[in-house]
Amino acid sequence: MEMIVCIKPVPDPKQAGKMTIDRETGTMIRRDIPSVINPLDRHALEAAVQIRERHGGRVTALSMAPGDALPVLKESLARGADRLVLLSDRRFAGGDTLATAGVIAAAVGHLGTFDLVMCGDETTDSGTAQVSAQVAEFLDVPNIMHVDDCRVSPDGDLRLRSRNEEGAFTAEGQTPMVVSVTADINEPRYVTLMDVLDSEGKEVVVLSADDLPLEESWIGLEGSPTRVLELFEPERKSRAEMLSGTPAEQAAVLADRLRRMGFRNG
Repeated sequence: MEMIVCIKPVPDPKQAGKMTIDRETGTMIRRDIPSVINPLDRHALEAAVQIRERHGGRVTALSMAPGDALPVLKESLARGADRLVLLSDRRFAGGDTLATAGVIAAAVGHLGTFDLVMCGDETTDSGTAQVSAQVAEFLDVPNIMHVDDCRVSPDGDLRLRSRNEEGAFTAEGQTPMVVSVTADINEPRYVTLMDVLDSEGKEVVVLSADDLPLEESWIGLEGSPTRVLELFEPERKSRAEMLSGTPAEQAAVLADRLRRMGFRNG
């Protein structure tokens, strides 16, 4: 089975307080903030590696990122990917989800036939949860999101469980397909020193815009149909009122306040 896992380097969530936005372009300023692989993408990669271990095939880690992100992205090789493909070109910079998905889909097509494209449901730096569906649309294949269980039969059929806050459903289908996963699908494996050493001999391919079937007018910031129109820092308001009296008296006061605010039993 030929599987492609989309991975993205994102600013380390532990450094979130240092993140700033370029008010002119509306894009995140990432310099001076260390990057890590997007956490949910690790789960997508683990799911693909587990499928390969059971059914054979190849796992390709695919990322659109600056060249200096390569050391971070090589973690995907230590986590079990067979090769890493980096899409790196200054012309890709500032792209919105649609421009990003267009580049990824073009790269998938360039790499040849595929069975599964796997992604994390969303990324910590934007949280739009749009790219997997857009990639599927560009590739003209089905897309299932919020997947927390993925099983492959011996003949290659897929059985997927998708879960959200309203419930869950099980879908069956055939490849090719784009799937995005949640953290509940697995626990990413621990990377050992031997994993890192073994990854050093794996293939790394770097592709630019010139290597892909792309139109300049649809890539990067200039090719993005969505723009940030306004940025503002929300006013921080905090007000608390301490209720006095016995627990029963405090509960009565709170219940009365809630009723006056429009809340009713049931």
